[in-house]
Amino acid sequence: MSFTIEDILLGASILLMISILISKSLGRLGIPALALFLGVGMLAGSEGIGGIYFDDSRTAQSLGTIALTIILFSGGLDTRWESIRPILWRGVTLSTLGVFITAILVGLFATYVLNFTLLEGLLLGAIVSSTDAAAVFSILRSKNIGLKNNLRPTLELESGSNDPMAYFLTVSFTFLLTNEGANIWQLVPMFFLQMSIGALMGVVMGRVMVWVINNIKLEQEGLYPALTLAMVVFTFAFTNLISGNGFLAVYISSVILGNKNFIHKRSLSRFYDGVAWLMQILMFLTLGLLVFPSQMLPVIGMGILISLFLIFVARPISVFIGLSFFKISLQDKLYVSWVGLRGAVPIVFATYPLLAGVEKSNMIFNIVFFIVLTSVMLQGTTLKLVADWLNLSEQDNSPKRFQLGEDMGYDSKSTLVELELTDSSTAVGKSIVDLQFPKASLIVLIDREGRYVTPNGATILEKGDKLMVMTDSDEELEKVNKALYS
Repeated sequence: MSFTIEDILLGASILLMISILISKSLGRLGIPALALFLGVGMLAGSEGIGGIYFDDSRTAQSLGTIALTIILFSGGLDTRWESIRPILWRGVTLSTLGVFITAILVGLFATYVLNFTLLEGLLLGAIVSSTDAAAVFSILRSKNIGLKNNLRPTLELESGSNDPMAYFLTVSFTFLLTNEGANIWQLVPMFFLQMSIGALMGVVMGRVMVWVINNIKLEQEGLYPALTLAMVVFTFAFTNLISGNGFLAVYISSVILGNKNFIHKRSLSRFYDGVAWLMQILMFLTLGLLVFPSQMLPVIGMGILISLFLIFVARPISVFIGLSFFKISLQDKLYVSWVGLRGAVPIVFATYPLLAGVEKSNMIFNIVFFIVLTSVMLQGTTLKLVADWLNLSEQDNSPKRFQLGEDMGYDSKSTLVELELTDSSTAVGKSIVDLQFPKASLIVLIDREGRYVTPNGATILEKGDKLMVMTDSDEELEKVNKALYS
């Protein structure tokens, strides 16, 4: 059966609308939206009620690569350097050493229980070794889960930066399986070369993006998202062309860009947030269509066994080893171990051995899909519950930002930020004039239990006050926080 472009667009739009509406309805029950998107894709597939036959692994892989690139870039734009600086090395350790240990442990276990060769087992371990940026970003941010001890930036940094390692391991083991004369020791210099080039290109392109956006002076504001999108795609493609890791380059460039001042910053961040969600939905729908549930039935038992081993053995061991170099409490390690969410990325990576013609690639793909579904449903629905159980939850006090003038069509460097005074604030009971408030920031309004107060120097601050503070940079906002909490 052949489909016209109109048929494809009609079907895609219907699936997209159904996915969003279902996530709005069932999301209240605690079911992660990403699992719902996968479910809609499976229901629409050839073995579901939709009857859409889709068996194009190459298209799914291409779409997944594009989607992951944009998701990583969007996540990096929202990553604040002041948040990740204290936990930079623990995040990097988890995203490299942690991924490697997970891949080895799962690989050895799969070799034993599935009667795989060692390389086949290690390939499966590599595919599921990384936590998923889309899953972690969407669940932590959409549910506003507040965590103590810098755990949230640690988890977001790990998930945003560990895909390059998993990608390298997946491609490497696929290469070894399809090339008999290949030597595993050839991969060591290749790893350092890819990561070095990727990191260098990320730094260079991050600075280039800032300079270009601030200096090109385009006449139409709508061209800025198109320009940055072109630079993102160029960063990924060119880095891969020169034997670097494109995913790493994209993530580093976005973190650098997101922590610099550039025009249309708020509107560009919103644009990429929306596009990232669109890419997540399309990616999960496509991967849901690609799966044939009847082929999963024979591997359910093994899938459950490997899933449980990954969640309760491999992930905790890799986290405890990786974090042993840092002073971190047992509760923190246990929670990081639990937030080992697997998402669409392992399914995308599982298409590489499929396209390469690896002998047991179909079985690997179905097992990986089952592992992802188990992880999202079991871990994704219990993140808040486990955080409460470990006494790691706290109110999410991240400030609400309102970009002045943005919705009226012009730029303004000033941002209106809402800050709520909690028990830990040293400003409670003090007058505004007694605070060491930065000169470039101003308290313009106080929301006091629904009653609005116009402040002056003699105004005494009270617990629960919501301060509307006008500031012009993240550096000034950091000074404001010090004045209120130190």
